[in-house]
Amino acid sequence: MKIISWNVNGIRAVQKKGFAETLAGLDADCVLLQETKAQPEQVATALENIDGYHVFSNSAERKGYSGVALLTRQQPLNILNDIGIDEHDREGRVIAAEFENFILVDVYIPNSGQGLVRLDYRQIWDVEFLAYLKQLEQQKPLIVCGDFNVAHQEIDIARPKPNYNKTAGYTQAEIDGFGRFLEAGFVDTYRHFHPDTVAYSWWSFRANARAKNIGWRIDYVLTSAALLERITDAFISPDIMGSDHCPVGIDIDL
Repeated sequence: MKIISWNVNGIRAVQKKGFAETLAGLDADCVLLQETKAQPEQVATALENIDGYHVFSNSAERKGYSGVALLTRQQPLNILNDIGIDEHDREGRVIAAEFENFILVDVYIPNSGQGLVRLDYRQIWDVEFLAYLKQLEQQKPLIVCGDFNVAHQEIDIARPKPNYNKTAGYTQAEIDGFGRFLEAGFVDTYRHFHPDTVAYSWWSFRANARAKNIGWRIDYVLTSAALLERITDAFISPDIMGSDHCPVGIDIDL
């Protein structure tokens, strides 16, 4: 099974940039999208020409903001929206699909914002989302994919020093928040398979950052340790265009 996660920075925008052809080329069994910036009916319209997938989405109350979507070839046993905390759930950031041997979670974690205005909220989110995952994991092992909006280590960001504790996504509070997911037993699959590889999944639109590869690795596939021996590869696909993020994913034998 091939599982792909991609922050598309607007499902309607990426749909106009050859998304159907890109999706066919990815040939994934499950595709998890973040930042759809669309309501459910708009997601359905944007994906109406996509064949072979069941489509599920969760949207923010605020139109044109946040949102996640899940495309899967296999019909899930169950779909779960949100984490059960109204303050978070209004932003449509989580959707989960239960399969026979695991639960697949699609997440778009809040950005701490310009001037770190949402850093306090982000810290609350990290704690409460992790608690939700650990509760869910009592049922089945998890595969958690998405935009975590944090570069975990210096290797994950092209310019660590000027951004440290100044820029959203690379403050110690966010780094520690991500570290707690790993301390709780989840495995960063890309770093597990590629401990020393410099690779990024997001580039600013400014200053020709992508062409210069001045990027950040902020998109992750985390798994319960129980699934690790079944994963055969973890990858990042920087050559795939259409968004300021690129797809990340895993191959897993299930």
